[in-house]
Amino acid sequence: MLQGTGSGVGKSLLAAGLCRWLANRDFLVRPFKAQNMALNSGVTPDGKEIGRAQLLQAEACRVVPDVRMNPVLLKPQGPGVSQLVRMGEAIRVCSAQEYYTLAEENFRIVQEAFASLKTEGDWIIIEGAGSPAEINLQATDIVNMRMAEHAQARVIIVGDIDRGGVFAWFKGTYDLVQNRHRPLIQGFLINKFRGDVALLQPGIEQFAEHVPVPVLGVIPWREFALEDEDSQNLRSHLVPDARLEIAVVRTPYLSNFTDFDPLKQVPGISVRFTRNPDDLASANLIILPGSKNTAHDLCFLHESGLADELRRLHGRIWMLGVCGGYQMLGTAIEDPEGIESENPPAARPPFAKGEEGGISGLGLLGLRTRMAPEKTLVRREYSGSGWLDGIHWPAYEIHHGRSEFVTSEEKSGASSFVADAPDLGVIDVENRVFGTYLHGFFDTPEVVRKVLALLTPELFELPPAFHDLKERELDALADFLDEHCDVPRLLGMNASGG
Repeated sequence: MLQGTGSGVGKSLLAAGLCRWLANRDFLVRPFKAQNMALNSGVTPDGKEIGRAQLLQAEACRVVPDVRMNPVLLKPQGPGVSQLVRMGEAIRVCSAQEYYTLAEENFRIVQEAFASLKTEGDWIIIEGAGSPAEINLQATDIVNMRMAEHAQARVIIVGDIDRGGVFAWFKGTYDLVQNRHRPLIQGFLINKFRGDVALLQPGIEQFAEHVPVPVLGVIPWREFALEDEDSQNLRSHLVPDARLEIAVVRTPYLSNFTDFDPLKQVPGISVRFTRNPDDLASANLIILPGSKNTAHDLCFLHESGLADELRRLHGRIWMLGVCGGYQMLGTAIEDPEGIESENPPAARPPFAKGEEGGISGLGLLGLRTRMAPEKTLVRREYSGSGWLDGIHWPAYEIHHGRSEFVTSEEKSGASSFVADAPDLGVIDVENRVFGTYLHGFFDTPEVVRKVLALLTPELFELPPAFHDLKERELDALADFLDEHCDVPRLLGMNASGG
């Protein structure tokens, strides 16, 4: 089990690397994270929702993603408020305090999922969350040391040395873990190191005098073209003398930002996440991403001046809305039942439409959206029509909203581009705006080529399908870990590999 000194230290990626290392040696391996908190999620083939990290780790194991790999998922959608997704289905919206009252109930579900998953593999690579040293949360812990104790897992604590103070983090974590759990800690792993390891070695030797647990490896800094679910690690990809500039509006509840990772792999394209209206006019494409609280993020656009700038640029610069961003492009969003927020901002002038829960959209597409209690969760292959005729691509849907053009006048110049599902994607070529509910839209090179053709007649060298690229990167990650640490020792393998 990989636990961390805090969030964003690299546990998810290292767990994926260990999964692939084992899979490459013909072990049957499964990933597991008891409880995840993330706005980046995906859909399993049977229509269940889990965190993106466990989807990637399942790919690393070369197995079909399964809801048992992440039985509890929290999706923040307001200050101190999250949607609780249990065994892949949205159960309720609750405050942090309410969530912790469900700890025992959730842990029983976690134990059942783990017990079932455990029967299917030689290895389970477990990922913790945040830090086990958060003493205010230890009594209701279901994801760190309590899970490790239940699984009798070998715990490795990961620290990010790039942030500084990694030995203090290790020491503090060890000291604040409950006494009965300290024997579970079998080693520390230093991640994201830049520099000469020989200069770090004296520190490692001195650290051994303070904590009776060894440092089992130093992993150098290296970026991989693999999805990251942690918004703390959200980074722009800026290219000098870029041939195309893409601006992704960074709304407060931005979700599924990994949708745009494939664009970062195209040579000559810059992808900038921004909240600055001044960054938009120089872009060739402006993207409104998904959101876990679309009404709140739409109000943010209005109040920040971004909405005015988007309207000013309408028809001059291509704009794309994905999922929640697609809804924002419309004329109105109604959430009368507070599906995405306990306190929907319906009364915040001057954006209220008059209906209960109604917020004025940007008005760049004529569609209207109403939030429904049932969440749509679909993962399949989609077929294009019109602009994307003849193209097929895998993608997935996660949304509460139901969007439609009520009249033909509202649809005006917009045409559908998803066969058999006209409201899942529309394009208005004359006004340079399009939107879709489909996540993973850019994972297929043929789709990327069509989008780039809207922006420029220039031709780009496209990378392979994102799935193929990830396969190569996962193998490279496994080899990288093998090069820089003793993986069998890290895993506690015996001489026979067991």
